[in-house]
Amino acid sequence: MTDVVATNQTILVVGGGISGMTAALEAAECGKDVILLEKNPSLGGRVSQLYRYFPKLCHPTCGLEINLRRIKGNKRVRVFTLAEVTGISGQAGDYTVDVKLSPRYVNENCTACGDCAEAVEGEIPDAFNYGLAKTKVAYLPHPMAYPMRYVLDSSAIGTPDAEKAKAACKYGAIDLEMKEERIQLKVGAVVWATGWQPYDAAKIQPYGYDRYPNVITSVEFERLADPHGPTGGRILRPSDGKEAKNIAFIQCAGSRDENHLRHCSRICCMASLKQTHYVTEKFGDEAKSTIYYIDIRAIDRFEDFYAKVKANPNVKFIKSKVARIVEDENTRNPILHGVDTEGYHRYANEHDLVVLAIGMAPSVPADRIPAQVVADLSGFIQVDEANGGIFPAGCASNALDVNRAVQSATASALRAIQVVNQVARAEA
Repeated sequence: MTDVVATNQTILVVGGGISGMTAALEAAECGKDVILLEKNPSLGGRVSQLYRYFPKLCHPTCGLEINLRRIKGNKRVRVFTLAEVTGISGQAGDYTVDVKLSPRYVNENCTACGDCAEAVEGEIPDAFNYGLAKTKVAYLPHPMAYPMRYVLDSSAIGTPDAEKAKAACKYGAIDLEMKEERIQLKVGAVVWATGWQPYDAAKIQPYGYDRYPNVITSVEFERLADPHGPTGGRILRPSDGKEAKNIAFIQCAGSRDENHLRHCSRICCMASLKQTHYVTEKFGDEAKSTIYYIDIRAIDRFEDFYAKVKANPNVKFIKSKVARIVEDENTRNPILHGVDTEGYHRYANEHDLVVLAIGMAPSVPADRIPAQVVADLSGFIQVDEANGGIFPAGCASNALDVNRAVQSATASALRAIQVVNQVARAEA
Protein backbone atom coordinates (compact mmCIF):
# COMPACT_ATOMS: atom_id res chain seq x y z
CA MET A 1 0.00 0.00 0.00
CA THR A 2 1.40 3.40 -0.99
CA ASP A 3 1.69 5.73 1.99
CA VAL A 4 1.94 9.43 1.12
CA VAL A 5 2.20 12.19 3.69
CA ALA A 6 0.99 15.53 2.37
CA THR A 7 -0.40 18.64 4.04
CA ASN A 8 -1.84 22.00 3.06
CA GLN A 9 1.79 23.13 2.85
CA THR A 10 2.32 20.73 -0.07
CA ILE A 11 2.06 21.74 -3.73
CA LEU A 12 0.69 19.17 -6.16
CA VAL A 13 1.91 19.27 -9.76
CA VAL A 14 -0.16 17.25 -12.22
CA GLY A 15 1.79 16.31 -15.36
CA GLY A 16 5.44 15.33 -15.66
CA GLY A 17 6.43 16.94 -18.96
CA ILE A 18 8.83 19.85 -19.29
CA SER A 19 6.29 22.25 -17.70
CA GLY A 20 5.42 19.98 -14.79
CA MET A 21 9.05 19.23 -14.04
CA THR A 22 9.88 22.94 -14.16
CA ALA A 23 7.02 23.89 -11.83
CA ALA A 24 7.93 21.11 -9.38
CA LEU A 25 11.59 22.09 -9.31
CA GLU A 26 10.95 25.80 -8.95
CA ALA A 27 8.66 25.18 -5.99
CA ALA A 28 10.91 22.59 -4.35
CA GLU A 29 14.01 24.73 -4.73
CA CYS A 30 12.11 27.50 -2.94
CA GLY A 31 11.73 25.14 0.01
CA LYS A 32 8.26 23.75 -0.65
CA ASP A 33 7.23 20.09 -0.52
CA VAL A 34 6.01 18.93 -3.94
CA ILE A 35 4.22 15.86 -5.23
CA LEU A 36 4.62 15.36 -8.98
CA LEU A 37 2.11 13.07 -10.71
CA GLU A 38 2.50 11.67 -14.25
CA LYS A 39 -0.04 9.39 -15.93
CA ASN A 40 2.57 7.73 -18.18
CA PRO A 41 5.28 5.33 -16.94
CA SER A 42 8.02 8.01 -17.05
CA LEU A 43 8.61 11.74 -17.01
CA GLY A 44 9.46 13.84 -20.06
CA GLY A 45 6.21 14.33 -21.94
CA ARG A 46 6.18 15.45 -25.58
CA VAL A 47 9.64 17.00 -25.32
CA SER A 48 11.19 13.57 -24.77
CA GLN A 49 9.70 12.51 -28.13
CA LEU A 50 11.41 15.27 -30.08
CA TYR A 51 14.48 14.64 -32.18
CA ARG A 52 15.71 18.23 -31.83
CA TYR A 53 14.63 21.61 -30.51
CA PHE A 54 14.39 24.68 -32.70
CA PRO A 55 16.15 27.00 -33.38
CA LYS A 56 19.48 25.60 -32.15
CA LEU A 57 18.72 22.07 -33.38
CA CYS A 58 20.06 20.51 -30.20
CA HIS A 59 18.67 17.26 -28.78
CA PRO A 60 16.15 17.42 -25.89
CA THR A 61 18.75 15.87 -23.61
CA CYS A 62 20.02 19.47 -23.33
CA GLY A 63 17.07 20.34 -21.09
CA LEU A 64 15.70 17.04 -19.85
CA GLU A 65 18.97 15.67 -18.52
CA ILE A 66 19.49 18.72 -16.31
CA ASN A 67 15.94 18.68 -14.97
CA LEU A 68 16.01 14.96 -14.27
CA ARG A 69 19.27 15.33 -12.37
CA ARG A 70 17.73 18.15 -10.30
CA ILE A 71 14.66 16.03 -9.52
CA LYS A 72 16.77 13.05 -8.48
CA GLY A 73 18.78 15.26 -6.14
CA ASN A 74 15.89 17.09 -4.49
CA LYS A 75 14.27 15.27 -1.60
CA ARG A 76 11.36 17.71 -1.55
CA VAL A 77 10.02 16.32 -4.86
CA ARG A 78 8.16 13.01 -4.70
CA VAL A 79 7.38 11.51 -8.10
CA PHE A 80 4.52 9.13 -8.86
CA THR A 81 4.15 7.72 -12.37
CA LEU A 82 1.12 5.89 -13.79
CA ALA A 83 -0.86 8.30 -11.61
CA GLU A 84 -4.10 10.02 -12.57
CA VAL A 85 -6.17 12.59 -10.69
CA THR A 86 -9.80 11.47 -10.39
CA GLY A 87 -11.18 14.12 -8.07
CA ILE A 88 -10.42 17.51 -6.51
CA SER A 89 -12.45 19.05 -3.71
CA GLY A 90 -11.94 21.89 -1.27
CA GLN A 91 -10.58 25.37 -1.73
CA ALA A 92 -7.30 27.24 -2.10
CA GLY A 93 -5.05 26.25 0.78
CA ASP A 94 -7.09 23.15 1.61
CA TYR A 95 -7.62 20.68 -1.25
CA THR A 96 -8.33 16.96 -1.09
CA VAL A 97 -7.18 15.23 -4.26
CA ASP A 98 -8.14 11.67 -5.21
CA VAL A 99 -5.51 9.82 -7.23
CA LYS A 100 -5.54 6.48 -9.05
CA LEU A 101 -2.22 4.62 -9.24
CA SER A 102 -2.08 1.98 -11.97
CA PRO A 103 0.18 -1.05 -11.48
CA ARG A 104 3.55 -1.16 -13.24
CA TYR A 105 4.14 -4.82 -12.37
CA VAL A 106 7.82 -3.92 -11.94
CA ASN A 107 9.14 -2.84 -8.56
CA GLU A 108 12.11 -0.73 -7.47
CA ASN A 109 14.50 -3.69 -7.71
CA CYS A 110 14.61 -3.17 -11.49
CA THR A 111 18.07 -2.41 -12.89
CA ALA A 112 16.82 -1.85 -16.47
CA CYS A 113 18.91 -4.79 -17.66
CA GLY A 114 16.30 -5.76 -20.26
CA ASP A 115 16.21 -9.49 -19.53
CA CYS A 116 12.41 -9.40 -19.18
CA ALA A 117 12.02 -7.87 -22.64
CA GLU A 118 14.26 -10.56 -24.10
CA ALA A 119 12.16 -13.28 -22.50
CA VAL A 120 8.70 -12.21 -23.67
CA GLU A 121 7.24 -12.61 -27.15
CA GLY A 122 4.11 -10.43 -27.17
CA GLU A 123 4.18 -6.98 -28.73
CA ILE A 124 2.13 -3.80 -28.42
CA PRO A 125 2.13 -0.52 -30.39
CA ASP A 126 5.03 1.67 -29.31
CA ALA A 127 3.40 4.79 -27.87
CA PHE A 128 6.70 6.64 -27.65
CA ASN A 129 7.03 6.35 -31.43
CA TYR A 130 3.37 7.23 -32.00
CA GLY A 131 2.57 3.67 -33.05
CA LEU A 132 5.02 3.69 -35.98
CA ALA A 133 6.61 0.54 -34.55
CA LYS A 134 5.92 -2.12 -31.96
CA THR A 135 7.59 -2.81 -28.66
CA LYS A 136 7.64 -5.84 -26.39
CA VAL A 137 5.02 -6.15 -23.65
CA ALA A 138 7.92 -5.70 -21.24
CA TYR A 139 9.55 -2.44 -22.23
CA LEU A 140 11.56 0.60 -21.19
CA PRO A 141 9.49 3.68 -22.14
CA HIS A 142 12.44 5.47 -23.77
CA PRO A 143 16.24 5.80 -23.38
CA MET A 144 15.99 8.74 -20.94
CA ALA A 145 13.11 7.30 -18.92
CA TYR A 146 12.76 8.33 -15.28
CA PRO A 147 12.27 6.26 -13.31
CA MET A 148 14.68 4.06 -15.26
CA ARG A 149 12.52 0.99 -14.80
CA TYR A 150 10.81 -1.37 -17.19
CA VAL A 151 7.04 -1.70 -17.47
CA LEU A 152 5.09 -4.92 -17.93
CA ASP A 153 2.01 -4.04 -19.96
CA SER A 154 -1.30 -5.05 -18.41
CA SER A 155 -2.16 -7.08 -21.54
CA ALA A 156 0.54 -9.58 -20.53
CA ILE A 157 -0.93 -10.29 -17.09
CA GLY A 158 -2.40 -13.78 -16.98
CA THR A 159 -0.47 -14.91 -20.07
CA PRO A 160 2.67 -17.06 -20.38
CA ASP A 161 4.65 -13.88 -21.11
CA ALA A 162 4.09 -12.65 -17.56
CA GLU A 163 5.60 -15.81 -16.12
CA LYS A 164 8.48 -15.68 -18.63
CA ALA A 165 9.27 -12.12 -17.58
CA LYS A 166 9.20 -13.05 -13.91
CA ALA A 167 11.41 -16.08 -14.42
CA ALA A 168 13.94 -14.08 -16.45
CA CYS A 169 14.42 -11.37 -13.80
CA LYS A 170 17.41 -12.08 -11.57
CA TYR A 171 16.50 -9.29 -9.15
CA GLY A 172 12.91 -10.17 -8.26
CA ALA A 173 11.67 -6.97 -9.90
CA ILE A 174 8.64 -8.47 -11.66
CA ASP A 175 5.69 -8.29 -9.28
CA LEU A 176 2.58 -9.81 -10.85
CA GLU A 177 0.54 -9.18 -7.68
CA MET A 178 0.58 -5.40 -8.02
CA LYS A 179 -2.91 -3.90 -7.93
CA GLU A 180 -4.47 -0.58 -8.79
CA GLU A 181 -4.42 1.73 -5.76
CA ARG A 182 -6.47 4.74 -4.72
CA ILE A 183 -4.93 7.40 -2.51
CA GLN A 184 -5.98 10.80 -1.16
CA LEU A 185 -3.69 13.79 -0.90
CA LYS A 186 -4.08 16.92 1.21
CA VAL A 187 -2.47 19.83 -0.62
CA GLY A 188 -2.56 23.61 -0.51
CA ALA A 189 -2.32 24.36 -4.23
CA VAL A 190 -2.40 22.53 -7.56
CA VAL A 191 -0.34 23.26 -10.69
CA TRP A 192 -2.11 21.68 -13.65
CA ALA A 193 0.53 20.87 -16.30
CA THR A 194 -0.99 18.06 -18.35
CA GLY A 195 0.40 19.35 -21.65
CA TRP A 196 -0.89 18.90 -25.17
CA GLN A 197 -1.84 16.22 -27.64
CA PRO A 198 -1.68 16.27 -31.46
CA TYR A 199 -5.01 17.06 -33.05
CA ASP A 200 -6.60 13.97 -34.62
CA ALA A 201 -5.45 14.24 -38.24
CA ALA A 202 -8.10 11.74 -39.36
CA LYS A 203 -10.70 14.45 -38.75
CA ILE A 204 -9.21 16.51 -41.60
CA GLN A 205 -10.93 14.38 -44.21
CA PRO A 206 -9.66 16.14 -47.39
CA TYR A 207 -6.07 15.21 -46.44
CA GLY A 208 -6.68 11.45 -46.22
CA TYR A 209 -4.49 10.76 -43.20
CA ASP A 210 -6.54 7.66 -42.40
CA ARG A 211 -6.60 6.51 -46.03
CA TYR A 212 -3.17 7.25 -47.48
CA PRO A 213 -0.15 5.72 -45.72
CA ASN A 214 2.22 8.36 -47.09
CA VAL A 215 0.40 11.17 -45.32
CA ILE A 216 1.78 11.44 -41.78
CA THR A 217 1.88 14.02 -38.99
CA SER A 218 4.71 16.28 -37.90
CA VAL A 219 5.12 14.41 -34.59
CA GLU A 220 5.43 11.11 -36.47
CA PHE A 221 7.99 12.65 -38.83
CA GLU A 222 9.98 13.79 -35.80
CA ARG A 223 10.32 10.18 -34.67
CA LEU A 224 11.27 8.98 -38.18
CA ALA A 225 14.15 11.47 -38.30
CA ASP A 226 15.50 10.48 -34.89
CA PRO A 227 18.36 7.93 -35.01
CA HIS A 228 16.73 6.31 -31.96
CA GLY A 229 13.36 6.16 -33.72
CA PRO A 230 11.59 3.28 -35.45
CA THR A 231 13.61 3.53 -38.69
CA GLY A 232 16.98 4.35 -37.15
CA GLY A 233 16.75 7.92 -38.44
CA ARG A 234 16.03 6.99 -42.05
CA ILE A 235 13.18 8.99 -43.59
CA LEU A 236 11.17 6.18 -45.16
CA ARG A 237 7.71 6.05 -46.68
CA PRO A 238 5.29 3.95 -44.63
CA SER A 239 3.75 2.41 -47.77
CA ASP A 240 6.86 0.73 -49.17
CA GLY A 241 9.87 1.61 -47.02
CA LYS A 242 11.49 3.68 -49.77
CA GLU A 243 13.41 6.86 -48.96
CA ALA A 244 11.26 9.98 -49.14
CA LYS A 245 13.34 12.74 -50.71
CA ASN A 246 10.53 14.93 -52.04
CA ILE A 247 8.46 15.98 -49.04
CA ALA A 248 5.52 18.35 -48.66
CA PHE A 249 4.88 20.11 -45.35
CA ILE A 250 1.32 21.39 -44.93
CA GLN A 251 0.93 24.16 -42.37
CA CYS A 252 -2.08 24.80 -40.12
CA ALA A 253 -3.29 21.19 -40.37
CA GLY A 254 -6.26 21.47 -38.06
CA SER A 255 -5.30 24.90 -36.70
CA ARG A 256 -6.90 28.28 -37.47
CA ASP A 257 -9.93 26.48 -38.81
CA GLU A 258 -13.51 26.93 -37.62
CA ASN A 259 -14.15 23.24 -38.36
CA HIS A 260 -11.26 22.04 -36.18
CA LEU A 261 -9.03 24.14 -33.89
CA ARG A 262 -9.79 27.83 -33.97
CA HIS A 263 -6.47 28.88 -32.46
CA CYS A 264 -2.99 29.16 -33.92
CA SER A 265 -0.95 26.28 -32.48
CA ARG A 266 2.17 28.45 -32.47
CA ILE A 267 4.81 25.73 -32.87
CA CYS A 268 3.79 24.36 -36.27
CA CYS A 269 5.60 26.80 -38.57
CA MET A 270 8.85 26.46 -36.70
CA ALA A 271 8.47 22.68 -36.50
CA SER A 272 8.22 22.43 -40.30
CA LEU A 273 11.09 24.86 -40.85
CA LYS A 274 13.17 22.70 -38.50
CA GLN A 275 12.15 19.49 -40.25
CA THR A 276 13.35 20.76 -43.64
CA HIS A 277 16.82 20.66 -42.05
CA TYR A 278 16.35 16.96 -41.37
CA VAL A 279 15.57 16.34 -45.05
CA THR A 280 18.59 18.31 -46.25
CA GLU A 281 20.88 16.57 -43.76
CA LYS A 282 19.73 13.13 -44.90
CA PHE A 283 19.74 13.66 -48.67
CA GLY A 284 21.88 16.71 -49.44
CA ASP A 285 21.32 18.08 -52.95
CA GLU A 286 18.72 15.39 -53.64
CA ALA A 287 16.48 16.78 -50.90
CA LYS A 288 13.35 18.65 -51.88
CA SER A 289 11.07 20.21 -49.27
CA THR A 290 7.96 22.21 -50.13
CA ILE A 291 6.11 24.18 -47.46
CA TYR A 292 2.46 24.99 -48.16
CA TYR A 293 1.46 27.82 -45.86
CA ILE A 294 -1.15 30.46 -45.08
CA ASP A 295 1.47 32.69 -43.49
CA ILE A 296 4.69 31.86 -41.65
CA ARG A 297 4.61 32.82 -37.99
CA ALA A 298 8.26 32.81 -37.00
CA ILE A 299 8.35 35.65 -34.52
CA ASP A 300 10.98 37.24 -32.27
CA ARG A 301 14.27 35.35 -32.22
CA PHE A 302 13.05 32.82 -34.80
CA GLU A 303 13.11 35.24 -37.73
CA ASP A 304 16.78 34.50 -38.47
CA PHE A 305 16.03 30.77 -38.53
CA TYR A 306 13.24 31.38 -41.04
CA ALA A 307 15.54 33.48 -43.22
CA LYS A 308 18.12 30.68 -43.19
CA VAL A 309 15.56 28.14 -44.39
CA LYS A 310 14.29 30.50 -47.10
CA ALA A 311 17.85 30.80 -48.41
CA ASN A 312 18.09 27.02 -48.84
CA PRO A 313 17.66 26.26 -52.59
CA ASN A 314 16.20 22.85 -51.70
CA VAL A 315 13.24 24.41 -49.87
CA LYS A 316 10.28 25.91 -51.74
CA PHE A 317 7.43 27.93 -50.23
CA ILE A 318 3.93 27.92 -51.73
CA LYS A 319 1.41 30.31 -50.23
CA SER A 320 -1.72 28.20 -50.26
CA LYS A 321 -4.14 26.28 -48.08
CA VAL A 322 -4.11 22.83 -49.67
CA ALA A 323 -7.67 21.95 -50.69
CA ARG A 324 -7.34 18.17 -50.87
CA ILE A 325 -4.97 15.25 -51.31
CA VAL A 326 -5.43 12.23 -53.56
CA GLU A 327 -3.19 9.23 -54.06
CA ASP A 328 -1.64 7.94 -57.27
CA GLU A 329 -2.81 4.31 -57.42
CA ASN A 330 0.41 3.07 -58.99
CA THR A 331 3.11 4.92 -57.05
CA ARG A 332 1.16 5.61 -53.82
CA ASN A 333 2.47 9.18 -54.11
CA PRO A 334 0.22 11.82 -52.55
CA ILE A 335 -0.92 14.50 -55.02
CA LEU A 336 -1.77 17.88 -53.53
CA HIS A 337 -4.47 20.02 -55.13
CA GLY A 338 -5.01 23.70 -54.46
CA VAL A 339 -4.47 27.26 -55.63
CA ASP A 340 -1.23 29.23 -55.23
CA THR A 341 -2.45 32.60 -54.00
CA GLU A 342 0.71 34.33 -55.21
CA GLY A 343 -0.04 34.26 -58.93
CA TYR A 344 -3.38 32.51 -58.46
CA HIS A 345 -2.82 29.36 -60.48
CA ARG A 346 -4.06 25.89 -59.72
CA TYR A 347 -1.63 23.10 -58.95
CA ALA A 348 -1.61 19.31 -58.68
CA ASN A 349 1.78 18.61 -57.11
CA GLU A 350 3.09 15.10 -56.53
CA HIS A 351 5.34 14.24 -53.57
CA ASP A 352 6.90 11.15 -51.99
CA LEU A 353 5.56 12.00 -48.55
CA VAL A 354 3.25 14.57 -46.97
CA VAL A 355 3.80 15.84 -43.43
CA LEU A 356 0.87 17.55 -41.71
CA ALA A 357 1.99 20.25 -39.27
CA ILE A 358 -0.66 19.13 -36.84
CA GLY A 359 -2.27 21.46 -34.33
CA MET A 360 -2.00 21.40 -30.54
CA ALA A 361 -4.99 20.48 -28.41
CA PRO A 362 -4.96 20.27 -24.60
CA SER A 363 -4.28 16.71 -23.41
CA VAL A 364 -6.93 17.15 -20.75
CA PRO A 365 -9.54 19.69 -21.91
CA ALA A 366 -10.92 21.84 -19.12
CA ASP A 367 -14.29 20.08 -19.14
CA ARG A 368 -12.53 16.81 -18.24
CA ILE A 369 -10.68 18.24 -15.24
CA PRO A 370 -12.32 17.09 -11.99
CA ALA A 371 -12.60 20.66 -10.70
CA GLN A 372 -14.27 23.91 -11.72
CA VAL A 373 -11.85 25.98 -13.80
CA VAL A 374 -12.21 28.84 -16.27
CA ALA A 375 -11.34 27.86 -19.83
CA ASP A 376 -11.25 29.31 -23.33
CA LEU A 377 -13.17 27.94 -26.33
CA SER A 378 -10.33 25.51 -27.14
CA GLY A 379 -10.37 23.91 -23.68
CA PHE A 380 -7.17 25.57 -22.40
CA ILE A 381 -7.32 26.66 -18.75
CA GLN A 382 -7.16 30.39 -18.16
CA VAL A 383 -5.37 32.11 -15.30
CA ASP A 384 -8.34 33.38 -13.32
CA GLU A 385 -9.07 34.13 -9.67
CA ALA A 386 -12.16 31.93 -9.94
CA ASN A 387 -9.83 28.90 -10.18
CA GLY A 388 -8.78 29.42 -6.56
CA GLY A 389 -5.52 27.60 -5.90
CA ILE A 390 -5.47 25.69 -9.22
CA PHE A 391 -3.00 27.17 -11.70
CA PRO A 392 -2.47 26.09 -15.33
CA ALA A 393 1.09 25.68 -16.60
CA GLY A 394 2.60 25.22 -20.03
CA CYS A 395 0.39 23.82 -22.77
CA ALA A 396 -2.48 23.22 -20.38
CA SER A 397 -2.89 27.00 -20.52
CA ASN A 398 -2.25 27.68 -24.22
CA ALA A 399 -0.46 26.43 -27.31
CA LEU A 400 3.17 27.22 -26.45
CA ASP A 401 6.68 26.35 -27.57
CA VAL A 402 9.11 24.86 -25.05
CA ASN A 403 10.60 28.20 -24.02
CA ARG A 404 7.25 29.82 -23.31
CA ALA A 405 5.94 26.67 -21.63
CA VAL A 406 8.84 26.77 -19.16
CA GLN A 407 8.17 30.45 -18.45
CA SER A 408 4.49 29.68 -17.85
CA ALA A 409 5.41 26.86 -15.46
CA THR A 410 7.68 29.11 -13.44
CA ALA A 411 4.91 31.69 -13.11
CA SER A 412 2.42 29.05 -11.96
CA ALA A 413 4.86 27.67 -9.42
CA LEU A 414 5.25 31.15 -7.93
CA ARG A 415 1.46 31.55 -7.71
CA ALA A 416 1.18 28.19 -5.94
CA ILE A 417 3.95 29.19 -3.52
CA GLN A 418 2.03 32.35 -2.64
CA VAL A 419 -1.03 30.26 -1.73
CA VAL A 420 0.82 27.91 0.63
CA ASN A 421 2.73 30.84 2.13
CA GLN A 422 -0.59 32.48 2.98
CA VAL A 423 -1.74 29.26 4.64
CA ALA A 424 1.49 29.09 6.63
CA ARG A 425 1.09 32.68 7.85
CA ALA A 426 -2.55 32.06 8.80
CA GLU A 427 -1.58 29.01 10.87
CA ALA A 428 1.45 30.62 12.50
